[in-house]
Amino acid sequence: MADKKMEMCEVETSLMTSESKPAPARTPNKFEKIYQPCLGELVGTAFFVFIGCVSVIENEESTGRLQPALVHGFAVAVLVTCMAEISGSHFNPTFTLAIYLCGGMELNMVAPYLACQLVGGMLGAAMAKVMTFDDNFAKVHGAAFAVLQSDDQVGRALFGEVAMTCLITMVLLLGALNTKTRNPMVPFLVGCTVIMNIFAGGDISGTCMNPARAFGPAVVSNYWTYHWVYWVGPIAGGLIAAVLIRLLLGDEKIRLILK
Repeated sequence: MADKKMEMCEVETSLMTSESKPAPARTPNKFEKIYQPCLGELVGTAFFVFIGCVSVIENEESTGRLQPALVHGFAVAVLVTCMAEISGSHFNPTFTLAIYLCGGMELNMVAPYLACQLVGGMLGAAMAKVMTFDDNFAKVHGAAFAVLQSDDQVGRALFGEVAMTCLITMVLLLGALNTKTRNPMVPFLVGCTVIMNIFAGGDISGTCMNPARAFGPAVVSNYWTYHWVYWVGPIAGGLIAAVLIRLLLGDEKIRLILK
């Protein structure tokens, strides 16, 4: 009887031990590691550019910058929240480069992400063209950035794109990557930064901060006037933000110097 009781106790103990142990984490398969994140970037960028372009094309003049600012900001907050666990929710070539430079992603995923973002930008702009009225689409060149009309505007606009993109990229890197300042509200914070930047710089440069957002409408509407500003400015701003995080503002894990 004593032997049977001991056996029963051993069985119960082993069952309790097995039940208390957490199940081993499932290793993501190839689709989840490579293809799904790229699809997330393509779909997320497409819908961001689509909803952003529509807000500009069908913008009521009486609302000024309010309508595009709120739409772009809310779109960022919603899409980043939904797609964060799939792709990291970059939707912006500048963010991808900055995140890679700060150690947040592998090199082999950078080029696929950039390609998917640019294709998503074109797809989103094409969706906006299908949805909106032809007259409104033509009037604003399909929501391509048509604010710059003369050379004397370029310097201010370029500086604005650099500074505003640097700000939003720092918010992203500090809120998502930096351990000391990581914040679950980062989608909301990035969305708010988009809104305030558009309010601040909309009349100076149009507040692009995202080459994919500029590229898609430019392709669909064939509008390329001063288009280079919306590549050079955001990329330079993102690189400055990455350098600031890597050298000065990042925690010990990210910072390269003065550890």
